[in-house]
Amino acid sequence: MNQMLQDPQAETSQTQPPPVPVDPPPAPDHPRFAKPQRVAFVQACWHREVVEEARIAFMKEAAARHLTHVDVFEVPGSFEIPLHAQVLAKTRRYTAIVAAGLVVDGGIYRHEFVADTVIKALMDVQLRTEVPVFSAVLTPQQFHETEVHYDFFRRHFAIKGVEVAAACAETLHGLERLRGQVAAGIVG
Repeated sequence: MNQMLQDPQAETSQTQPPPVPVDPPPAPDHPRFAKPQRVAFVQACWHREVVEEARIAFMKEAAARHLTHVDVFEVPGSFEIPLHAQVLAKTRRYTAIVAAGLVVDGGIYRHEFVADTVIKALMDVQLRTEVPVFSAVLTPQQFHETEVHYDFFRRHFAIKGVEVAAACAETLHGLERLRGQVAAGIVG
């Protein structure tokens, strides 16, 4: 049994065509709004280098979803977000409000208390004013001021920024349809 040994690379290079470059998939075509939407983005300054990743990702995704009027407001910490959200909602200038903050252990309040209080207050603002309020206020179980944790939470906040922009746009589209149906007497 004489078999000739062949170089496997030589054989495959002769029988397989060269790889064809793949174009990236086209960007999704998101629906447009019937009326321009104006969104307020309220950002806590504590751990700004982490929280701003949510804002940056939000702005990019919001633009892709035709939310081009976004005003950014900064507050000292997450605890201050609900009052700002309420004042902004009462102006009736904004069709939605987005909150972003990172609540960690430390200070005079426990982080679970602050996070729960902020989320409940944001829900109250939304229900009182009928202006949707979205939260990217996060509280990790453990946060250590190390570069590894900062890197992890920067990436996590970027993901949350995209998610909150999607939720905001989808909710505003849903409300736009619902309010149109109510005005037309279809729902009501």
